[in-house]
Amino acid sequence: MTGIDEHPTEYDLETPDSIQVRFGIEYLESDPDAATAVYSMPMERFRNPVSGEPTVGPLAILIDAAGGIVNHYRRPVGQWTVSSELSLELSTDDPRDLDGLVIASARTLGPIGATSLSICTLTYRGAAIGGGTVRSFFIPADGVLAERPPETLQRTAQTSVADLMAVEAKHGSDGVVLAQRADPNLNNDIGIVHGGVAAAGLELAAAAAINGTDGTLQTGSLRVNFLRPFIAGTNSRYVGSALRVGRSTGVGDAQAIGDDGKVAITARVTAYR
Repeated sequence: MTGIDEHPTEYDLETPDSIQVRFGIEYLESDPDAATAVYSMPMERFRNPVSGEPTVGPLAILIDAAGGIVNHYRRPVGQWTVSSELSLELSTDDPRDLDGLVIASARTLGPIGATSLSICTLTYRGAAIGGGTVRSFFIPADGVLAERPPETLQRTAQTSVADLMAVEAKHGSDGVVLAQRADPNLNNDIGIVHGGVAAAGLELAAAAAINGTDGTLQTGSLRVNFLRPFIAGTNSRYVGSALRVGRSTGVGDAQAIGDDGKVAITARVTAYR
């Protein structure tokens, strides 16, 4: 392909090996020349650490991995990719009890320009349950980390999503607060929180704000904008707030606030019952 490195790397900057190991993400198929990929990730009836309700938030990590890599395959020589936008759309079928492999099939959409756009279909036990998109832009490949830290978490079927994501529910006066603890294994290759992990954290915070103590509104869509690097530390957190909660739908917003106190990522969640 014109303008593409002769031997593309097997992972993109957004999804290093440590993320794949932590969340059990595996390649099923990959075609760099065609810019397509198929990934799988196990979902184990994860629960929102704030509300205790079933969550589909971790699917954002799978979307970012599959959609990000096919965008990465199209990068110009000497450049790398980072996500600028991400979306997750789920069907009206209730996927809250996902307990097994979800498969993401990704391909690029349209020609490459200032950015690359990918689209992804999610299937579970042979049935489509939704999909998503990832838009990536290109940055110089300088400053990419050469070494990854060893994994510190031993995953089992009982490992919670809070443990996988190193998050902790906190009390806050400005809405639902979910602290993002520093964990090098959750960073991408330039040392900031992995975009899919952050997107999942935003979904958790917004969904908890929408549901309150009810828990019957299920996420139908998640739309994320990455504004600046999200650096984890003592004060990094996700803050969710409900915009409207009605009989059948709810809408909520969430922000990822870095250790420097700046808003790094924003998201909107729409939920249905």
